[in-house]
Amino acid sequence: MLTGVVIGSGIMASRLAGGNDAIALIGNTAATAAILFVLVSGLGPISGAHFNPAVSLVMAVRRELGVAMFAAYVVVQVAGCVSGAILAHAMFELPLLQVSTHVRSGTSQVLSEGVAAFALVFAILTVSHWRKEAVPAAVALVIAAGYWWTASTSFANPAITIARALSDTFAGVRPADAPGFIIGQFVGALAAAACCALLLPKARLAADA
Repeated sequence: MLTGVVIGSGIMASRLAGGNDAIALIGNTAATAAILFVLVSGLGPISGAHFNPAVSLVMAVRRELGVAMFAAYVVVQVAGCVSGAILAHAMFELPLLQVSTHVRSGTSQVLSEGVAAFALVFAILTVSHWRKEAVPAAVALVIAAGYWWTASTSFANPAITIARALSDTFAGVRPADAPGFIIGQFVGALAAAACCALLLPKARLAADA
């Protein structure tokens, strides 16, 4: 559902914007943030709302998720995201199987994805530490912001990156550029986990004092 909204809203926004990419991006941003809030709110109590292999890896490193469960999550995340891309194509009467030609190359794009994943994981870990009920809003808002302050428009999710490589639409990413995105996402996520490991124990001590 998440990937269907990301790609589907990108298609709709592109069709309605009349060539104005800024307007299209506003529509894409709003739809993505809205569905993230709903999905994290609804599925958080069931599965932890694990839609993202980079987030799941962080939870595995923190020993909050077993290795076998992490592997299972990744398989389901990728399969779900690819299915969402196909669903979006079907809804808009496009070829179901596509290969993106949307160029997103260069070190700035990889850096942007590292920063986006860092921001996402940082938001999840810090907000869940202090106000767990605010996590859905935090996730939605950090991705909405990321659409506009990162050069890559904040994919921040390896599974969605794979799916978007299979969509030659406004939301797509060329397969040749996807590996750099995925590496940046995993590195950024792990960097955020390391940062929070240093930050949050100190924050707990300060609160206790």
